[in-house]
Formats: sequence, structure tokens, C-alpha cells
Amino acid sequence: MKSVAIVLFPHVQSLDVAGPLDVFAEANRFVAEGDGYRITTIGAAPYPIIASNGMPLGAEYDLTDAPRQFDILLVPGGPLLPEGHEMPHITAWLNEATPLAGRYGSICTGAFILGHAGLLDGKSAATHWSHAQQLADLFAQALVEPDRIYVRDGRLVTSAGVTAGIDMALALVAEDHGPAVALAVAKRLLVVAQRQGGQSQFSPYLTASVDDDSPVAKIQRYVMEHISEPFSVERLAEVVSMSPRSFARVFARDAKVTPAEFVQRARIDAARHLLEGSEMAIKAVAYHCGFGSAARMRLIFSQRLGVTPTQYRDSFRKEG
Repeated sequence: MKSVAIVLFPHVQSLDVAGPLDVFAEANRFVAEGDGYRITTIGAAPYPIIASNGMPLGAEYDLTDAPRQFDILLVPGGPLLPEGHEMPHITAWLNEATPLAGRYGSICTGAFILGHAGLLDGKSAATHWSHAQQLADLFAQALVEPDRIYVRDGRLVTSAGVTAGIDMALALVAEDHGPAVALAVAKRLLVVAQRQGGQSQFSPYLTASVDDDSPVAKIQRYVMEHISEPFSVERLAEVVSMSPRSFARVFARDAKVTPAEFVQRARIDAARHLLEGSEMAIKAVAYHCGFGSAARMRLIFSQRLGVTPTQYRDSFRKEG
């Protein structure tokens, strides 16, 4: 059997633990006896370890007496990790155990624990979209991919937020036992075997300007109020009484994106809002949001979100 271990610590996200482990446990139903997974939990604190939702968790071993060698070694996330400090006892244990692991990695913000242990240096990695920039800033040698549901880089596997740990575990099961077993597990758990699109379909594309009276904020409001219309740098510069060159420079500096990039993001967010909350036809949504045609909107959605407008609506429609 393949050995799977997961490290538990105070304020861990319980779903980060249970989701992947249930994938491996369910896989045992569909493989020959002795060919499945043996699951081990390792506690970084005495029993009970209280999860972030208040659930008490127990562990088979603690760090001092746990085995060091596993086929799969995972670190779950927790809401305090992005702002928290390194946990030296976990770092020390990981630096002993990961060289011996067949595959190792993290779920969600567990990437911050790996980062403190130096295990993301020079590696591609994923975490929850809302903490991706924070991870990149804190661990400059990591190659953070903010839109990926999960990332495999050699023996390192990392996933985005919470339920993405299930996606990653299913991918590992598919590696070990083939896609048919992974699909059978996905059906048992009522999840998709391979999710469409990336994290962008869940994250907001637009963020409000800090200074509500700044040229950037004025342009943001203007674009959203006239979203169906065409925009040029010259037109937007005229709105804030600036030369096109000065406007483009100031906007890019303060908004961290070019005016053209902001306009496209604004169109995408406006379209997402209509797809979620209205019955407007796809063609009408495209026209209303300034894409010009349904084909153009479909192309941009596929490039940016990894799903078509129809797929996005099917996933996120708000039921009346």
C-alpha cells in the first residue's frame, strides 16, 4: 500500500484535512486489497488539536515519534497561516521528511508552511487566489501561479483553496491507479473528476481604488457606468483632463494595470454579474458589456477564466 500522511496543527482548516483524505480512503474501494492507501495523521500539538471551525482533531502520531518516510506527505492550510510566523518544529520535521517522500505538498495556505521551510524555492506553486500575491511577496524565490487549481512541479504538489485539495488528491489517485479509479472516487464524493477553468472564475477581477477622488477611481467609475461603449486612452484621458501620455503613465502606476487591461477586466466582471443574476441571452450580455459579439466574449472568457460564458453561467447562476 502507498502511505499518505498529513500534518495537523492548531487552527488547521478541517476541510483541507478531510477532503483529500476522503479521496484516498474512497480510492481503497476501487483497487485490489493491499494496493490502496494507508493514511497517517501527524499532530504538531498535543491532543486535542482544535481546527479553525472549533472541531477537535486527533492524530495517530506527534512530530517527535512519527515515521519520516511516506509516499505522499501533505500539509493542510489554515486561516492564520498567511499572517503567522514560521513554526520551527514543523519546519524541522518537514526538512527531514520531505527528502524521503515520494511526493509532498500542500493544500491552500499550507503553502506558507512549505515556504517557511524553503520547500518552494525555485518551484512552481499554487495557493488560494486571495493569498497568491502575499505568498509571492513573502517567498520571492517561489514561482506562484495564482490561477491554477493545483500545480505539480517534480515531487512537489500544491493546490488552491480548500476544495482544490480534493482536485489535487484526485489527480494523485489518477497517477497511481488510472483515471477510471479517480472518476469512480469523484462520483462517490459527488465532485467533478477534473474541474474546468482556473481560480479566476472565483476571484474578483476588480479592486476599488484606495483614493476615491483619484484619477484612477474616476476612470473606474466612468468605465463601469459606460461599459457598453468603446474606450481609448484618449477618451479616458479627456475624462480626467490629462494628456494621453500622462494619463496612461499615472493610471498604470496607481492601478498596477494598463487602461486597456482595466477595461477588459471591467467588461469581464460586468458580464459575470449578468451571467450570475439575469436571464439575459449570451449575445445580449456580450453587447451590453462592450465585447461586440458573443464570439469575442467567449474567446476572452476562455482565455481569462478557462471556461465559456455558458459554462460560467451554469456554475454560478443565482437561483431565484
